Amino acid sequence: MVTSEPFATAALVFTFGLLMAVSVLFSRALEKLGVPILLLFLLLGIAAGSEGIGGIEFDNYQFAFRIGALALILILFDGGLNTPWRSVKGGIGPATSLATFGVVGAAGLTACAARLFGLPWPEALLLGAVVSSTDAAAVFAVLRGSRLNLQKRAGVTLELESGLNDPMAVILTTALTQVAATGATPSWHLVWQAPLQLVIGALVGLLVGWLGLVILARIRLRAGGLYPVLTLGFALVAFGAATLVFGSGFLAVYTAGVVIGNSRTPYRYGLKRIHDALAWLGQISMFLILGMLVFPSQLISVAPMGIGIALFLAFVARPIATFLCLAPFRYPTKHVTFIAWAGLRGAVPIILATIPVLAGAPAAMEVFNIVFFVVFVNAILPGATLRWATKWLGLERTLPPDPPAVIEINSTQLLDGEILLFYIDETLAVAGVPISKIRLPEGSAVLLVMRGAALIAARGSTVLTPGDHIYLFCHQHDRPFIDLLFGGPAT
Repeated sequence: MVTSEPFATAALVFTFGLLMAVSVLFSRALEKLGVPILLLFLLLGIAAGSEGIGGIEFDNYQFAFRIGALALILILFDGGLNTPWRSVKGGIGPATSLATFGVVGAAGLTACAARLFGLPWPEALLLGAVVSSTDAAAVFAVLRGSRLNLQKRAGVTLELESGLNDPMAVILTTALTQVAATGATPSWHLVWQAPLQLVIGALVGLLVGWLGLVILARIRLRAGGLYPVLTLGFALVAFGAATLVFGSGFLAVYTAGVVIGNSRTPYRYGLKRIHDALAWLGQISMFLILGMLVFPSQLISVAPMGIGIALFLAFVARPIATFLCLAPFRYPTKHVTFIAWAGLRGAVPIILATIPVLAGAPAAMEVFNIVFFVVFVNAILPGATLRWATKWLGLERTLPPDPPAVIEINSTQLLDGEILLFYIDETLAVAGVPISKIRLPEGSAVLLVMRGAALIAARGSTVLTPGDHIYLFCHQHDRPFIDLLFGGPAT
């Protein structure tokens, strides 16, 4: 006879696995319709919850908070691995302004709107703090997962902001939760706590990332699958160490990812591919679980307030805060407009909304339910309109089409050479030229030509035709010349 506990566990695992599979299978159709895939995850979580067709009773906010934090670690570390140093250098100032002053400004304006809708000031300020920050999961999913061809400056600013702004939102939420729960007055220490957490988090991330590179360069693991386990360990250590010394754990994770991702490491391509999969697993799991926390019967009473506040945040609070924060940096108006419109809210506000629930603050469930509407409306406006906004503002940049096949070398040792993918554009000097006529550096060679669905073995007589993808082997010191010839790698 099967006992109730194993049976219940098996039913929960089956349901969760089914939801994940359905989410992935329908993701392509939703992308064509312009609906953000993260919205599907959230709605499926609601459908599986206690008041949905799944009937799974789930109201463990502490468990959801911990799972959400773990998922954010996976997402932020993957985001850091794919952020070039040159992007950080160019966008760190504007992103920091948005991550601090922008968060405070959006929180204050949203609190004023919530007060007009009838919330008392303590709860209104708390709500403003909870929804004040952009969400890394939503930003990375939209800008990278959907391959939005956005000009780099606007995209980099958004990505960096989403990785930097969590500390301010967490500090504000924690402090205002204490105010709402105890009636205490906010401490002036908030003024310096946020910058201090940012600095400590960045320093810890740099240290862990550097130590990670030293370890990766000196060890040799027999199984390639152990390298992602090791780098995941670095991400967890960065989060825990920074948090224990009162820094921003999330910023430490992102910074460690940037350090490791911009350096030559063993098993490099395998690491990025596996961490990309882990990030998607984190996003799906987080939205499904957080959707299961929502009770639809409790949403009706706050629906008008929630929708109104969500629209105010999207059309008033976020744009005003963004334009003021970016004014000193002389961004083009169309860039600022896009960044203001693309302030995506996702799982982070829902995670933060569990803090007052766990603290037993008055009206905590009302705040949580309003946050649901903010996230839901934000997934549609602006979430579903970002591709249209990119074209309307003239921020779309031309990217080469995806190659029909992917080739990569994964080695547990650092090799003096790599295989690069290039797209043959008609403007390149090598277009229409036989390979034998191209003066490649000694030791470099074109390995394979992909022309549509045909794979062509590279020979001296093979002509590189516009529209081809080629794989080329070269040594590290020859990269600048190769990039000059072929216009830079396609991926």
